[in-house]
Amino acid sequence: MTKIKNRFGKELISYIFITIGIIISSYALEGILIPNTILDGGVTGISIIFSKLTPLTVSHFIFVLNIPFIIIGYKNLGRRFLIKAIYSMVMYSICLSLMSRLTPLTDQILLATVYGGFMLGLGCGIVIKMGGCLDGTESAAMVISKKFPISVGQVILIFNLIIFGIAGIIFGIDRALYSLLTYFITYKVIDVVSEGLEQAKAALIITDKADGISKEIYKRLGRTTTTIQGDGLISGKKEVLYCVLTRIEIYELRKIVEEIDEGVFITITDVSEIIGNHIKKKELNTLNKIKTKNKETK
Repeated sequence: MTKIKNRFGKELISYIFITIGIIISSYALEGILIPNTILDGGVTGISIIFSKLTPLTVSHFIFVLNIPFIIIGYKNLGRRFLIKAIYSMVMYSICLSLMSRLTPLTDQILLATVYGGFMLGLGCGIVIKMGGCLDGTESAAMVISKKFPISVGQVILIFNLIIFGIAGIIFGIDRALYSLLTYFITYKVIDVVSEGLEQAKAALIITDKADGISKEIYKRLGRTTTTIQGDGLISGKKEVLYCVLTRIEIYELRKIVEEIDEGVFITITDVSEIIGNHIKKKELNTLNKIKTKNKETK
């Protein structure tokens, strides 16, 4: 019963912080950026463009355009991601609709770029840290990254450069450049708030239940792990799991290891560069099929 209460308390706190992050992000958009025709990246950027060209609001487009990305995220990150993503998207749409009635904070383009980008990054960073999601492009980028030799960060950057290029054609090159500056400010702040912008993270998991954790990580995240034998000065023989993943998957990783081993010890570090071939879920399935065929032939 105590464990259930603790989990419920943690989940409740995470939803409270997600809501706070959504309110901050919504004000940054509707109170500062959108009135000055400054775009964010991803689905939000596309929604702003559509809202400027049609009678519909940003809140309508953000919810509708994120639906396919939520489905993709559910298939890759599981039910917990789906619940928090839906909650985040619904609250985001509601808050954006309410914030659109407020008087813009400033009409000075440089102030709007800097402070709007800072507030948007602060809000998004809080949401990501608590396991929520305001923009589904990251989940789609993860899928593309798993199938092709390109990183999640590169996919998102290419996607956003296309959006800012379209914005430059429609609203003028100056708005596209200000939007690009806002984008870099936003993600730098997210970097600080959510423990790093770098898409690649390395997790070291010290546990007595390595087999169960590694299987669950593979099942729910599609990530393979490497097992290393360790010897603690006090704790004695331990197994260490090494896993490379993206920052959006860190929250789910924590949940997985906590569910299986409450005494687990985890460290998460940035990965500046990956050299060599990293076996992904699809490739591992193919490799297993080949091994099975070889055994049958023998």
